[in-house]
Amino acid sequence: MAEEELTVSSLTGVDMRVRIAGPGTRSYAFLTDWLIRLLLALAWLLAGALLRLLPRVAADASLAHTVMVAAVILALATYFLYQPLLEVAMRGRTPGLRKAGARIATVEGATPGTGALIIRNLFRLIDALPVFYVVGLTCCMLTKQRVRLGDMVAGTVLVLDEADSVQRLGRLSAQLQRTALPAEALQLIHDLLDRWRSLEEARRTRLARELLCKFDPGFDPRRGAALSSRALQGRLEALLGGEPGH
Repeated sequence: MAEEELTVSSLTGVDMRVRIAGPGTRSYAFLTDWLIRLLLALAWLLAGALLRLLPRVAADASLAHTVMVAAVILALATYFLYQPLLEVAMRGRTPGLRKAGARIATVEGATPGTGALIIRNLFRLIDALPVFYVVGLTCCMLTKQRVRLGDMVAGTVLVLDEADSVQRLGRLSAQLQRTALPAEALQLIHDLLDRWRSLEEARRTRLARELLCKFDPGFDPRRGAALSSRALQGRLEALLGGEPGH
């Protein structure tokens, strides 16, 4: 069976394609994360038990009880909040997903927002039923994009983090938080600059002028008609804040 791909349309007509991760990749990432969070939770319990052995704590029954209650709370918080907190902090990744070479993306190919990541984690309660993620893994095997229920509701998908196109999409999402440009503008400008050398000069200059007319308030179409291909490229880079590498 051919591997499924996520296709992201672009203005230049050259679509970006990233491979969708299958149940095997999901299982490997989950088991890795599960082992990490289990060890962290056990570390809190061990720390609580060791603290109870200290003479000062052992001599005070109330303090010893408080120490163990705190250790249990921290262990449970670590176990249950590990996944959602790290997915938000690492922008769609966890240590397990990194190890498996995968990341979470929206169906449009971008990095999911905090709300989507929280929603997909809430649905783990259903995907984990009845045991060992039977519901979630069954959905992954039967759905076209290999998604579980949480992904369906949140509008996310797990993709392999090995293609340059995935890295470009992650770069777009990060820059979106630092610029006043709309997401549409960022994606289109980055897409054009990434493919600048592979496009014919007439096509890339036409596309560059169209983007500058639409998204650069200081761009004069009449003067822009006389700008060279290199000048238009520089103008687009300046619009993105002078980002190097194009």
